[in-house]
Amino acid sequence: MDWTAEIDAARVRINGYVRRTPVSEVTGFGLPDPVALKFEQMQVTGSFKARGAFNTLLSQPVPAAGLVAASGGNHGAAVAHAGAALGYRARVFVPEMAGPAKIGLIERLGADLTVVPGAYANALDAAHAYEAETGAMQIHAYDAPATVAGQGTCMAEWEEQGLGADTVLIAVGGGGLIAGVMGWLQGRRKVVAVEPERAPTLNAALKAGGPVDVEVSGVAANALGARRIGNICLGLARVHLGQSVLVSDDAITAAQAALWHELRQLVEPAGAAALAALMSGAYVPRPGERVAVLICGGNIAPDPL
Repeated sequence: MDWTAEIDAARVRINGYVRRTPVSEVTGFGLPDPVALKFEQMQVTGSFKARGAFNTLLSQPVPAAGLVAASGGNHGAAVAHAGAALGYRARVFVPEMAGPAKIGLIERLGADLTVVPGAYANALDAAHAYEAETGAMQIHAYDAPATVAGQGTCMAEWEEQGLGADTVLIAVGGGGLIAGVMGWLQGRRKVVAVEPERAPTLNAALKAGGPVDVEVSGVAANALGARRIGNICLGLARVHLGQSVLVSDDAITAAQAALWHELRQLVEPAGAAALAALMSGAYVPRPGERVAVLICGGNIAPDPL
């Protein structure tokens, strides 16, 4: 697939529906060198997911039965928002571990919401059953070309904003975001995948030589809790991924606290995971290496307001 062309087309489609999120080069966090940040938690619905949702809905016909999605929370909010903005009914299935903040957000955005016992995989099973029963259009959270192309617009936008980094650190759940990043960059910059130790979906697949199911838990599981990596992501990672690293829950929460204390940026654990790799030493830049970190989500639980 020509990912550059797909992402360029997605940028045109979603223009006016999503925000151009701010970027900054900052010092601090106990790091010896400045780091470039992109604050995608300031995107509509609080994460990058709106990019993929709008690209999907604007690139293909939607049946009368409407939309269905499974989500750990952020994707569901994006589908609910995009569906409402474009006039489509949406049914969203989320696992109990999504938590009250994300569940409440989806409800406020007007989707028909079903909370499913278990983890994301259980919500996905329920969404597939609903799709088969009703004919609703499934919007996959990460393993669909339109989703990946939409998420890739984030990286295209960042380069347009003057990104000067050699290396970009990206948090990974099911792999839609990092797939879009790799699809856009095509090896022009080093891409580092960052996952929680307790949800090592891509890391495990790379070691096993193919997709495998992993047990997921931990502080970021409601956003980075896919049990199996997406095929699109894995295929791109085999060609374009520079490195895969894992971070502890303690490292994630330390980075989350640092973003608040140093920049007054309130983010969810998944949003801080990529920074955690730098702060904890899971990823150590070589001397002079310019590093960038994507802050991907801000739907913190519990909701501080």
